[in-house]
Amino acid sequence: MALCVNANTAYKDFQMLRHDRYFVDKTAIIEKVSERIKTKNRFLCITKPRRFGKTSVLNMLGAYYGKTYPSEDLFAGLDISRSASYRKHLNGYNLISFSMNDLPGRKNTYQDYIGRFEKNMRNDIVQAYPELANREIDSLPDLLAATGDEFIFIIDEWDYLFSHDIYRENQGDFLEFLRDLLKDRAYVALVYMTGVLPIKKYSTGSALNMFKEYTMLRDPYFEEYFGFTEGEVEALCCRQSRLTLDEISEWYNGYSTGDGRRLYNPRSVVCALEDGCCQSYWTRTGRMDEVLFFLKYNIGQVRDDVVKMVNYMPIGIEINKEYAAGQENPANKKEIYAAMVIYGLLSYHERELCIPNKELMIEFENALEDEDFGYVAELVRNSDEIQTIKDTAAGKRRREEQ
Repeated sequence: MALCVNANTAYKDFQMLRHDRYFVDKTAIIEKVSERIKTKNRFLCITKPRRFGKTSVLNMLGAYYGKTYPSEDLFAGLDISRSASYRKHLNGYNLISFSMNDLPGRKNTYQDYIGRFEKNMRNDIVQAYPELANREIDSLPDLLAATGDEFIFIIDEWDYLFSHDIYRENQGDFLEFLRDLLKDRAYVALVYMTGVLPIKKYSTGSALNMFKEYTMLRDPYFEEYFGFTEGEVEALCCRQSRLTLDEISEWYNGYSTGDGRRLYNPRSVVCALEDGCCQSYWTRTGRMDEVLFFLKYNIGQVRDDVVKMVNYMPIGIEINKEYAAGQENPANKKEIYAAMVIYGLLSYHERELCIPNKELMIEFENALEDEDFGYVAELVRNSDEIQTIKDTAAGKRRREEQ
């Protein structure tokens, strides 16, 4: 069975998602992505926090574009089926799909990691193109070129080595590997790459400077497809009777598009509807100690700002530079906030930072109770200033509700 080239993984995963009770139709993104096929803008990197629907969209794209597994029935009746370009691209491409989180083992090296990846892809290519089996072709790009075909690349968790701080001394080599595989290659019809961390820009000659990026800080084009809109959440609530839209909103709303439309954490919404109760699902998705990690940097009174945000007071600040893959620990206040926005721990809209919702508020409150925060934790418990902020915020919310 193929592991990378024309594999069935994306098709199978989207098939399961399509039949889920709380499936939300995000297929309109396909039309926007298809506009980039075989153009200079065919390199696309979209980075969002964990559990914001990145892999679901990625599998949807793989199921739609891949030619090996016919998927017309899966997309029948969905938004993309009403697009003028629907049949032009449906099941029309050879697909190369892989995730970079597949490690060979604890004590193995970067060479083992990238070597296994190359071996798997090479085996898949030879299986799909048996006429190449006896040809002596050294490099993976040359082997792909020898097929004479064009491919759509679907890459998940591109930043895994960076976000998990693995093979630090070879992270530059990894970027060069991706550059050599993808950049200026005639066999590349499209690259759709996703992860949490944006690509670090070392210079105008950066290894992956061919990518157009869309992030939590800057995404005027694809943002509505990552996270649930209020209309989508309202429709989901109608599929059950235990939770109301107001309850879901209090717990999981708090992000927004550039034009002010509300966005909800999709995984948490679905989990709450399935369980019939609202609770924090964020902590079960990975390293929630990121909150504590960033708060322990008391640069520019960051922790005092967080105390205010915990008490519903937004912080006005201009954030222009993103926290990216391979970047060292945040060195100043803006870098700390940029990192927290990228990880989805804070929301940023119209130059204001705030804690998005009750789910995240609980995690911040727990973090502030840590003994390492000393006077800050005491301030949370006893400050008259903070009580005033609370009263003011509560009054504001009552007026808005009226």
